[in-house]
Amino acid sequence: MGKPTGFLEFERKENGKRSVSERIYDFEELYIDQDEAVRKEQAARCMNCGVPFCQSAIELKGRVTGCPLHNLVPEWNEEIYQDNIAYALNRLLKTNPFPEFTGRVCPALCEKACLNGLEGLPVCIHDNEKFIIESAFDEGLMKPKIPTVRSSKKVAIIGSGPSGLALAHTLNQRGHIVRVYEREDTPGGLLMYGIPNMKLEKMIVNRRIQLMKQEGIEFFTNTEVGKTVSCSELLEEFDAIALCAGAKKPRSILEAIDEVDGVYYAVDFLSEVTKSLQLQLPLCDLQNKAIVIVGGGDTGNDCCGTAVRLGATNITQLEMMPEPPKERLDSNPWPEWPNVLKTDYGQEEVAYVQGSDPRLYNTTVESIDVMDGHICQVHICNVKMGPHGPEKIEGSEQVLPCDVLLVAAGFVGIEDSLKESFDLEVTPRNTIKTLPLHYQVDEELPLFAAGDARRGQSLVVWAIHEGIECAKEIDQYLMGYSNLEGYK
Repeated sequence: MGKPTGFLEFERKENGKRSVSERIYDFEELYIDQDEAVRKEQAARCMNCGVPFCQSAIELKGRVTGCPLHNLVPEWNEEIYQDNIAYALNRLLKTNPFPEFTGRVCPALCEKACLNGLEGLPVCIHDNEKFIIESAFDEGLMKPKIPTVRSSKKVAIIGSGPSGLALAHTLNQRGHIVRVYEREDTPGGLLMYGIPNMKLEKMIVNRRIQLMKQEGIEFFTNTEVGKTVSCSELLEEFDAIALCAGAKKPRSILEAIDEVDGVYYAVDFLSEVTKSLQLQLPLCDLQNKAIVIVGGGDTGNDCCGTAVRLGATNITQLEMMPEPPKERLDSNPWPEWPNVLKTDYGQEEVAYVQGSDPRLYNTTVESIDVMDGHICQVHICNVKMGPHGPEKIEGSEQVLPCDVLLVAAGFVGIEDSLKESFDLEVTPRNTIKTLPLHYQVDEELPLFAAGDARRGQSLVVWAIHEGIECAKEIDQYLMGYSNLEGYK
């Protein structure tokens, strides 16, 4: 414990955001990093608990609190306080291969379980994690770690999102030959094209991909299994195949809505904006447009922030669930995940440009109006949760003008093309069915699955966890044993 009285002496001071008036005119990173002196004080707030819930990943009432990767939080917080970045990096990388991603986009399950949060404010674990890895890159500590011995076993990984990258990294460090297939033009999966630049700058993703290439991992882009390369070809060439293609099939809200101009699924909308930025192409102009976003989660919030940057000043975000309380209820005590109201960066920005919070709770789209093939209005209504799902509240109907409808209502499992290419059996959630408590799809086939494709839509940190655990199982399958339990 670096400073026994640190949690009593120092107040929580998290990385601040750039001012709304500045950031809405660009797609650059949201947050302003604090200097080393502040980070040392924030690390000193860690109490080095005897039972550190921050790294526990315990499930309470159906929701997990604490880090799924079991990051050694007290250990690397102490090393920050002692000015030992190299040691802090060692402890951080022992459990997390990509802290530059989780340190930016993770909702910090660790902080929600921090003991300081019981009576006060938790330690800035999320910001400290980012500080360690970025300091390591700045100081030249992040160098390619090339395996000295190769096993000659070849593994194909389908998809280069966080689970695919974690799996590739882990198996490559073990000494296997790893090839990653990505259907987009650039590796990274949702890290590249699903998360906006202001939350995760793409040079951060590219920096990691380049490091992985130097370590011996091969990436093949613009390659779609079932079209560019067949399943049978992969099974013939590789000793094992891992499906990490995500669960990107979007949930539709109305029949035949895909055929209407002006209606976009959120992931497609965000991807196109990111691609335009990458290629320095003109961005779509949403000035003087009425925007309706269906979905109140992180993706809906990202749509809010992106629409503002494209000039929109008339944005409505619909959330089917009721508005959460502003503070924890007695029925939701620490260390449970706090079910409280969160106003994220996108909603802050919409409130700034239009003078009001964009969110309407207990509300959904009932139907749309189309003129000359283009959406022009949406009919909305209030709903309440009944025994069989949402029920309409009669007399609550409204009509909103709508030039662009963004559907951020979540996902419904793997895409049909992946299921058909590998003739996969799926779960009721339309995710890849694997052997119970395992990642292998079938005992007779060298086929494995990990990440959202197996687990369902989830967090980046869970995808990384899945990739690491799947790598252990593949290693056991290939070698008859595995020493990956001591992953580092």
